[in-house]
Amino acid sequence: MSIEPGEYARLRRAAERLSGVPGVGKVEIAGGAVRLSLPPVERHELAALAVAGQLNAQLPRTHPDFSARGDTALEAVGLGRLCRPDLLVFAETALESGRPTLAPHEVLLVVEIVRQSAEPAGAGDYAAMGIPFHLLVDPRDGTGVVHDEPGYTSRKEFAFGDTVTVGPWTIDTSGLLTYA
Repeated sequence: MSIEPGEYARLRRAAERLSGVPGVGKVEIAGGAVRLSLPPVERHELAALAVAGQLNAQLPRTHPDFSARGDTALEAVGLGRLCRPDLLVFAETALESGRPTLAPHEVLLVVEIVRQSAEPAGAGDYAAMGIPFHLLVDPRDGTGVVHDEPGYTSRKEFAFGDTVTVGPWTIDTSGLLTYA
């Protein structure tokens, strides 16, 4: 979905104002609207830490000077999309740009961990952005999906306890906890 530049700029200003409101978790732009979510619960954060730890242990071998971080936003202005995935894998030099967000071409992997009371974000936006890999982890039922191949034509489902391959990385999901 594309959006008129002036409309996106208006939404972006609103998102910036809302991001400073106490108690608000993610502030994103999708589908022509600003979307808010509550802060995550502890098990959500534990899953993010576990996946980030495994990725950061492997990145020096596969992609030196890259890291998996959860404190950076991703923006595709042409698609009208501002998102704050739980983790992004990108070159640390991208942080030197002075921009407040990463551009899609700077990102190798997006990791989304489904929040307890929310529907999962669609992988279609990340595919449209050209991001090579997407990992969806769903602690609501202890499952997940790896999307890869151009346009995410490959979809590999897994259950917590499996070891999954995401591009050149391997993630052991046996330590992930469900919300229940």
